[in-house]
Amino acid sequence: MNSKLETIINLFEGSEIRSIWNSEIEDYYFSVIDVISALTDSNNPKNYWNMLKKRMTEEEKSELYTKCVQLKLKSNKDGKFYNTDTLDTKGILRLIESVPSPKAEPFKL
Repeated sequence: MNSKLETIINLFEGSEIRSIWNSEIEDYYFSVIDVISALTDSNNPKNYWNMLKKRMTEEEKSELYTKCVQLKLKSNKDGKFYNTDTLDTKGILRLIESVPSPKAEPFKL
């Protein structure tokens, strides 16, 4: 299973993407905010994610949003653990397809 994690991390060219292993389903969950930050270079990736969620809901494409799981991940800023929107590998790949960004193009191919 490490190969999945390494593949996702390599695709983000060294950007830190927080993840956690779920042994029950044998898959990783990745921080949505970290992925958006790596893809968009947004100054406020949390706001970007909120706007994307809103747009998905309005377009009745909320399947991705409903698959989000809140897990406690360690914050890079203060080292404390906070509930964070996460998606499994399949969900992260769908998220990448939803983000209009030149950095997302290699993933889409």
